Amino acid sequence: MRTFDYVRAEDTSTAIADASTPETRFLAGGTTLLDLMKLNVERPARLVDITRLSGLDTIEVSADVIRIGALAKMSAVADHADIKDAAPALSESLWRAASAQLRNMASIGGNLMQRTRCMYFRDPGAYSNCNKRNPGSGCAALGGVNRNHAVLGTSDACIAIYPGDFAVSLVAFDATVLVRGSVERRIPVDDFYLLPGQTPHIEHELAPGDMIVGVEIPRVAALKRSHYLKVRDRASYEFAAASTAVGIELEADGKTIRDVRIAVGGVATKPWRLRAVEDTLKGKTLDEATLRTAAAAAVDGAKSSGHNAFKIELTPKVVARALMTVGDIA
Repeated sequence: MRTFDYVRAEDTSTAIADASTPETRFLAGGTTLLDLMKLNVERPARLVDITRLSGLDTIEVSADVIRIGALAKMSAVADHADIKDAAPALSESLWRAASAQLRNMASIGGNLMQRTRCMYFRDPGAYSNCNKRNPGSGCAALGGVNRNHAVLGTSDACIAIYPGDFAVSLVAFDATVLVRGSVERRIPVDDFYLLPGQTPHIEHELAPGDMIVGVEIPRVAALKRSHYLKVRDRASYEFAAASTAVGIELEADGKTIRDVRIAVGGVATKPWRLRAVEDTLKGKTLDEATLRTAAAAAVDGAKSSGHNAFKIELTPKVVARALMTVGDIA
């Protein structure tokens, strides 16, 4: 094991200063970071413990916006009565994401920072060729077992999926990530996650010392009528084969789609917004045929690497099923 320094931050400013040097990581719930340290994937020189910082675990639901602090626990957000009422997809994406024990430990900020579960990335002892872990070394998944890998947003350098659920809901509803570092920034969550391109080791729009302090989600009408559907190989405690966060707002006639939000997970290298599908559905009559026809475009541009070809057929079905659920279509 690589020895490392441990610092317990007393306030946000000190935490940011302590983490401004390379090879430093913030420690909150530790449910991802400690796993990766045990696997020798993450080898930080310093850990800055931020668990005792005050004011970063709040959950606020106002008429216009939902604000969630970065240190709020996944379980607290998932079970929050106002979140469940105002934003069902947010709650569902959290309680479907992990075991109760993990949800009680994991923070919202840490959830956004979780890294891929690609087995080649997570096993440096067996696989040295991983561009995400060792830039320029190649991608073992391209010619290996890649059933759980991405079909959207890939490159010839990396096909690892983004594994999370909550961020998929955030992307669907135009959330903003609040970041504090040398300056304070508000980053649209869709811009926060980066495509792999030729630099898959650069996953986020963050600099050393930058700390996620919260997220904001605007309360659009479609958020009230939303749903998160997760399809997986077993009923619980499993990452998605394909998932989707959807929301619909109808016109006064109750049949015409005024607004629709759709993002998918488990199939792309980052949480993937389906804006073209949304644009197709706006102004259309809400019925099964219309939803299924539009959902077929969910995988436009998708590229199979072999074992993951089933995701190209599965994803439109997942999107259509979720839309029918929020549209009350049997």
